[in-house]
Amino acid sequence: MFDMNPCVILDFCKVLYHIGSMEKELPRQEDRATSLLRKRGMMRLSEFLKEGITATTVSRMEERGALNQLSRGLYQLPDAPVDGNHSLAVAAKLVPNGVICYDSALAFHELTDRMPPYMWVAIGPRDWRPKITQPRIQIARFGYKEFDKGVEHHVIENVDIKIYSPAKTIVDLFKSGKYQKAFYNSTTGFAHATQAMKDALRLRKATPAEIAKYAVDAGIWEKIVQPRLETLTVNA
Repeated sequence: MFDMNPCVILDFCKVLYHIGSMEKELPRQEDRATSLLRKRGMMRLSEFLKEGITATTVSRMEERGALNQLSRGLYQLPDAPVDGNHSLAVAAKLVPNGVICYDSALAFHELTDRMPPYMWVAIGPRDWRPKITQPRIQIARFGYKEFDKGVEHHVIENVDIKIYSPAKTIVDLFKSGKYQKAFYNSTTGFAHATQAMKDALRLRKATPAEIAKYAVDAGIWEKIVQPRLETLTVNA
């Protein structure tokens, strides 16, 4: 009769126990991942890892169709409700320190009919600039004095979105228009910002005082914003 070393038998039993434990743990991790996604809307792989959910579990769920990959390392449940501003939620998760700005903020506030070809996201002067290939995200680097001002918080698909207010967005567009005029001798930026300001005042989404405040802070009040704002308010 064949004799087996007791140590070998013990090691074999440990392996079987470990495999059994893993088989029990994976469903538990999948349940937790699903529960978290229902609460948070979207999650990055790094967030799963912080919750003790392994990359293997996430990969297996994606292979089975239990998760949808929205972008590299970003996931959502396949039956999650999709908001009209879904792309902004994706951008907020991919650039967690960023703030939705320029035309993307203008579109969110319903102050333009333009559909920007990419999402505009502002980051601080020393923030890490992410490399994102999909979806299309355009990064704008803002200075210390302008980055933290005029930030609103909105919830889209259970994701907290930071986005500039209508008044702050208008002033940012004027400042961008200033650079367009200086470098390309183009007044298109000024015309776009002026129309946005006109619509914001008409729809009462911004007041002259709010616009003036941000324009003064940005150093573009007297020569750029004030004369255009006065023309609009006089003609109103």
